[in-house]
Amino acid sequence: MQTKYVVVLGLLLSGLGKGIVTSSIAKILQFYNYRVRPLKFDGYLNYDCGTMNPYRHGEVFVLDDKGEVDMDFGNYERFLNIDMNSDFSITGGKLFSEIIAKERKGDFLGRDVQFIPHMTEHIISKIESISEKYKLDTMVIEVGGTVGDIENNYFIEAMRQLALRRKVVFVAVTYVPELATVGEQKTKPTQLALRMLMQMGISPDFIVCRSEKPLEENVREKLAVFSSLSKEHIISDNDIESIYELPMKLMQQGLDKMLIASLNEDHNTLNQEKLSSWKTYLERARKAKEGASISIGVVGKYVGLRDSYASVKEALNHAAATLNAALNIKWIESEELEGISEQQLAERLGNLDGILVPGGFGNRGIEGMIRAIKYARENKIPYLGLCLGMQLMTIEYARNMCNLKGANSTEFDKNTKYKVIDLMESQRWIKQKGGTMRLGAWDAVLKDGSIAKKAYKKRIISERHRHRYEFNNKYKSLLEKNGLNITGTTPDGKLVECVEWKDSFGVATQFHCELKSRPEAPAPLFLSFISSALKFQQVMNKV
Repeated sequence: MQTKYVVVLGLLLSGLGKGIVTSSIAKILQFYNYRVRPLKFDGYLNYDCGTMNPYRHGEVFVLDDKGEVDMDFGNYERFLNIDMNSDFSITGGKLFSEIIAKERKGDFLGRDVQFIPHMTEHIISKIESISEKYKLDTMVIEVGGTVGDIENNYFIEAMRQLALRRKVVFVAVTYVPELATVGEQKTKPTQLALRMLMQMGISPDFIVCRSEKPLEENVREKLAVFSSLSKEHIISDNDIESIYELPMKLMQQGLDKMLIASLNEDHNTLNQEKLSSWKTYLERARKAKEGASISIGVVGKYVGLRDSYASVKEALNHAAATLNAALNIKWIESEELEGISEQQLAERLGNLDGILVPGGFGNRGIEGMIRAIKYARENKIPYLGLCLGMQLMTIEYARNMCNLKGANSTEFDKNTKYKVIDLMESQRWIKQKGGTMRLGAWDAVLKDGSIAKKAYKKRIISERHRHRYEFNNKYKSLLEKNGLNITGTTPDGKLVECVEWKDSFGVATQFHCELKSRPEAPAPLFLSFISSALKFQQVMNKV
């Protein structure tokens, strides 16, 4: 059976949540036992997301196969509870590199290479080969950017041509604003954007309308007339409390049955077990809001754009929902902790039930994070460190518990006397930045009796990495002698993966355990962290 395709396009502006809509459509098809995977096209000319600043593009999501991809892949994995791989990430940079390589090899001899037919044919061939490789019933293709962007026009044209050969359902995601001064939802921007899309040869089969409030009936009717669709194909996607509610919201409007009919499918039945598992999580998350309220401080350097820590936020939510805790995340800019007094620091951090320091690069805000870690250790506040959070936990301990004054990472101070965190030997001669870090899934061996081993309930685990600098083994014995537990290493024992405090809940990992957290399978260390925060709160309330 040939793969069928659902293409999700954005109208008007970015940031509407195309990735959530794409994930929700794929989830709905999964409920009906389709073998489905999302594919993402991004028009930028970077080969991948690896060299992008989180403030410009949000979180760089890392896959098992070392792929550094768009943050939407995090949503794909979390919604579908599967591991994606980088075959499903197509960028403008990859496409142009491949086309030029083919031209240099002589594949286009005698021809001037053009967007049509060479680039569009290459895109279609690439998509079909991926579909065949993974034996997909349906592929949901998310087109990054918005209709009218120069950088994605050729890809949209390829989707038009794909629809001439294969069954393709087009879904347009738009925004319906409501001006406070007028008090009604306005459709004119969407009408103009639809006209542009239709001029490109594509008439959408469904229009998903983002709005603050539920879509008004007259708005549905107006857009239906303008797009030559029945009003049932105009779908409301108004603001909701949790992104994970969207599949159910879409199904309540009949999108599941209409979508399957549009794909010319009539034999798929709803898998009640899969649907029940999803509903169970949603109900658990709703009930958790009535549970004990805990405050977790995320001390980072990119908190101005929360998407920079999307996976951290979701992993905290997954764990809190599972443990019936009402979660209150306090986003703390680490730079703001650097120039304040000890009393002011206590005022900022003293009411927290847990402190988390996530990953990052560069020396901005580093000393503020170290102050937060020291405060957590001295006050026995549960602490979880991720990647950079592990390196800084090591630096803090070396400075304040091992008397290594000025200990640091050579990433931040190349001339530091005590290089407790240092560049990996294999990284010393690397000149190129893209795709050259320790990336992807690596095994780790956990020590018996450790917080990590108790959390994972197994000795050997696999988690994802993204970093260049490592724990310097020259200081391993000194740090252990002074009480820092090394509780996880690579199987050969050469690289440190996990460190812990002895006297309180303090655990930090070189790996990014947040990346594999799912609503239906929360990250073990996040569960342990939230559980410890709940216990800490109970103890403090009794004092």
